[in-house]
Amino acid sequence: MSEKKEPSVWQGFKAFLMRGNVVDLAVAVVIGAAFTNIVNSVVKGVINPLVGAIGTKNLDSYSSCLKGPCELAADGSVSSGVMILWGSVLGATLSFVITAAVVYFLMVLPMAKYLARQDARRKAREGTKELVEVTELEVLKEIRDALVAQRGSGRTES
Repeated sequence: MSEKKEPSVWQGFKAFLMRGNVVDLAVAVVIGAAFTNIVNSVVKGVINPLVGAIGTKNLDSYSSCLKGPCELAADGSVSSGVMILWGSVLGATLSFVITAAVVYFLMVLPMAKYLARQDARRKAREGTKELVEVTELEVLKEIRDALVAQRGSGRTES
């Protein structure tokens, strides 16, 4: 009886880490974390001033009082009333949309185009290879037919 040796915990863990999805996810998290600073800078440096041309530069200051009277404490927290802070939701939404747009246009779209070009090149190479193989096969068939014809004509002459 041969016993099946089960992989060790470390081997299983190593196999788990080396799977493509785990590595891709880790890279995405690291890039996403680093990319957050860029997005925040764009929101603070570009979006907020554009919104500031209409109202205030700080989107967090946009709010509505649902149940009044609403009063803010010195630290910015609501001391009385029920306040809806829709400006912070708008800011977070803008950050998300900007992040998604930059990731799509600077990472996903170029990678999709690159992969499509690679796939087209691979298909073109395969098509050329098939054409060469078919051409070689046709030539070999012609040689075979010529040899068969030669043998057939050689037998009738003797």
